[in-house]
Amino acid sequence: MNILILGGGGREHAFAWKLAQSPQCDQLYIAPGNAGTAEVGTNVDISATDFEAIHTFVKEHGVDFIVAGPEAPLVAGVSDYFAERGIPVVGPVKAGAELEGSKDFSKQFMQTYNIPTAGYRSFNQDQVEEAMEYLAGHSLPIVVKASGLAAGKGVLICETHEHAQEVTKDMLSGEAFGEAGQTVVIEEFLQGIEISIFVLTDGVNYKLLPSAKDYKRIGEDDTGLNTGGMGAVSPVPFADDAFVKQVEDTIVKPTMDGLNAEGITYKGFIFIGLMVVEGTPYVLEYNVRMGDPETEVVMPRLEADLVDLFQGVIEGNLDEKAFSIDPRTCTTVMMVSGGYPGSYEKGKVMTGWDQTEGSILFHAGTKQAGEDIVTNGGRVLAISSFGQDIASAVAQSLKNAEQIQFEGKYFRTDIGKDLQR
Repeated sequence: MNILILGGGGREHAFAWKLAQSPQCDQLYIAPGNAGTAEVGTNVDISATDFEAIHTFVKEHGVDFIVAGPEAPLVAGVSDYFAERGIPVVGPVKAGAELEGSKDFSKQFMQTYNIPTAGYRSFNQDQVEEAMEYLAGHSLPIVVKASGLAAGKGVLICETHEHAQEVTKDMLSGEAFGEAGQTVVIEEFLQGIEISIFVLTDGVNYKLLPSAKDYKRIGEDDTGLNTGGMGAVSPVPFADDAFVKQVEDTIVKPTMDGLNAEGITYKGFIFIGLMVVEGTPYVLEYNVRMGDPETEVVMPRLEADLVDLFQGVIEGNLDEKAFSIDPRTCTTVMMVSGGYPGSYEKGKVMTGWDQTEGSILFHAGTKQAGEDIVTNGGRVLAISSFGQDIASAVAQSLKNAEQIQFEGKYFRTDIGKDLQR
């Protein structure tokens, strides 16, 4: 089969790495891809949201199906566009993608279908004064979210009413996140531990993939600004069978029932970000694709033909597909550019990556420049390793992170430490 992956980050490299292992995969294309995806497939210089150019390519190269990696093409309607042209996409239709594309929609959805989540209210640009009054009487801390897509950076936890009012004004004015912030969701703060649950569904049947926990903050001990993700761990030690069943009964099944009640045929991944408060899971957010860098720890543990699973999604017979999970722990440590998540420079030559051992290197922000591989993003490389426990897996990733060099490199050394206490 000929397969096209949309996207160019670590998640897409992990997909490509896994799909390329399938005997059913004849030609694998990645648009636009990166230096890592080029090692397992063919990169195509097309934006993941340029649907016309993608369609031309798909027709010319006999692509059998498309895998949508990031959220932007899904929210823009890539699945609908290609469904009209008879080309299957692993990823939900635009109506389903609203679970991520609009936090206001997703909170209403959770409320309608009795899915446990934090209390909230939404405000738009015409409700600034109402929002200020609501915030003034809100308990602290306060969670303020841009409703639209903000590259994982549109969530702020405010410790004072003044800060919450300031960031809400910035969002509603369009200054902070443009259109993404023109509706703001204000939530109660939940204190607990986060975990990510991943569902693969054909619209009726579903499979639960391994759990994972990612680390968003730039600094050690979860300090500093939010990023797209600095590392991840799978499995999460406390997510035993009883916990997973609780999540399935109270969150996954109601979510699937809700989508069906809304008339949404959802084919693809549902990433459910949870906060566990004294043993009870609450939904923080839905994503309509796999997480990044969680994909870089989930895919290595997945013992399956990923092409076969995706065919089950497309054909509606996912219930007939089987897979197993590597029991070992997998962790990933993300190497990032100096200055990230603020301003940073690209084009830094990366060395030492070809001398690493005992880890899988998933490229996130890299490109080939002549004979060199250079940095091409804030998050540069995810170093994934197996171990019998979190400590040994992280140690292996850190060993290789020390080996790899580029100007300004940075990585956290404490991934998974909170789960070992």
